[in-house]
Amino acid sequence: MPYIIALIIIALIILASCVKIVPQARAMVVERLGGYLTTWSVGLHFKVPFIDRIARKVNLKEQVIDFNPQPVITKDNVTMQIDTVVFFQITDPKLFAYGVENPLMAIENLTATTLRNIIGDLELDETLTSRELINTKMRTQLDVATDPWGIKVNRVELKNIIPPAEIQDSMEKQMKAERERREKILQAEGEKKSTVLIAEGKKDQAILQAQADKEAQILRAEAEKERRIREAEGEAEAILKVQRATAEGIKLLKEAGADEAVLQLKSLEAFEKAADGQATKIIIPSDIQGIAGSVKSLVEVAKE
Repeated sequence: MPYIIALIIIALIILASCVKIVPQARAMVVERLGGYLTTWSVGLHFKVPFIDRIARKVNLKEQVIDFNPQPVITKDNVTMQIDTVVFFQITDPKLFAYGVENPLMAIENLTATTLRNIIGDLELDETLTSRELINTKMRTQLDVATDPWGIKVNRVELKNIIPPAEIQDSMEKQMKAERERREKILQAEGEKKSTVLIAEGKKDQAILQAQADKEAQILRAEAEKERRIREAEGEAEAILKVQRATAEGIKLLKEAGADEAVLQLKSLEAFEKAADGQATKIIIPSDIQGIAGSVKSLVEVAKE
């Protein structure tokens, strides 16, 4: 009885080991009597005990391999270190299981040789500025080479490009010189713009000053004109007032009954005021000259 129970337990264990569940994004390569039988995908599967066996479990997710820096030589004989990152995915589990002995090592060596071939056709400057071109070439060549292994290379990236120390020093000096050159150019452009703005400002200031001087001259001319007009009006008004006063005086003399001689003497006084001590020549009517002579005679008689 105990032997039967033991056999039953052993049979259950064997049956349980023959039941396999394949999870998502996984695959299993199954062999029968040492030869390839089938590939199990996601789901429940059964195998024949002692005849079938699972030869390889395959991960179908996209995988990433970061390779160590590889020494490469450029076309102009510069040795540098470049490390790469490869993104790949297994598309055929059967080819992956039987195509190459160690797929990851094979991809690493293939990546190194492909990188050396591509960099060997480029000079240092092209290598530093052509990352996208190098990535595209490497992905294309690796994808073609790994296709018989059931592997698809989705992407290749150059992680770091490390040139020799002396090259790095030279590049830093070149970059520093380039930055200084750009700084001087920007400074010169700034000074040029500043000079132009100052000149334009002086020009505008001169124009404004000229306009202000012109307006000032116009205002001064208008003020002088107004002054002369007012002086002329004042002189005319003064003359008019003098004439009115003289007329009023003569009128009063006539009303007082003054004779002709007195009137002529008043006329002489009016001429004297008109001259005001400034005239160099005064034209006196003849009748007034006669009166002046009579007055002189009377003065002489009075002295005798």
